Amino acid sequence: MANNNSGLAINNEVIAKMTEMATLETEGVIAMSNGPISMPKILGKMGGTRSVTVSTAEGIINIELFVKVSDKFKVCDIAEKIQQSVKEKLQGMTGSAVTRVNVVVTDVELSEESK
Repeated sequence: MANNNSGLAINNEVIAKMTEMATLETEGVIAMSNGPISMPKILGKMGGTRSVTVSTAEGIINIELFVKVSDKFKVCDIAEKIQQSVKEKLQGMTGSAVTRVNVVVTDVELSEESK
């Protein structure tokens, strides 16, 4: 759970949902995709969903997310926009520092022109 300066505790599942919303608003993102399930996640030491992993410590949030993107955009541009959007939204909503947003592109959807 993330604790901000006001003492408010925010569940990692809520942070994961906020991350998904910010990611899906990003142009070029087709969908969230499933990431691997790790032992810490199985044991409940890390929160999140299959597509977002959240780890928090001392008011600092680290995110790893898995996405499917469109081939109409540069992958690095989409990833940078996702990082910026997630960081801004989470810091604004939680008041906690987001130090890392790792974006893992698991698939690229080909447009009709590319086929």
